[in-house]
Amino acid sequence: MATSDGWYLIGPLIAFGLVGFLGAVFWRMGLQPTSSPGGPRRDGYADGLAIFGERDDYGLLFPAAVTEHPEVADEIRRLLADAGIRATTAIRRDGRVSVLVFCEEVEEARRLVGSF
Repeated sequence: MATSDGWYLIGPLIAFGLVGFLGAVFWRMGLQPTSSPGGPRRDGYADGLAIFGERDDYGLLFPAAVTEHPEVADEIRRLLADAGIRATTAIRRDGRVSVLVFCEEVEEARRLVGSF
């Protein structure tokens, strides 16, 4: 037996309103869907890693040296490895290669690279 006063519509209307409200909040926060494959890219992957706020931000790693040639960067990385300093390399946007180390080892690494 159906009720004639319309109270059975309240639950679905509240659910619909809540979903709409959350959609508006997420839209306002900048969580819009990405554009079509033919449109402009908005995900940030074309410019480098999207997980970092700035393009030259490497998280916990800091540059100990910057060079034009990858071979020199590999030699610097091996020199630092021989001294017990963990290092890696990253290619910057301008094409140069950065040798990256952890922040607690950056001063010692720069001293070693300076004597290199």
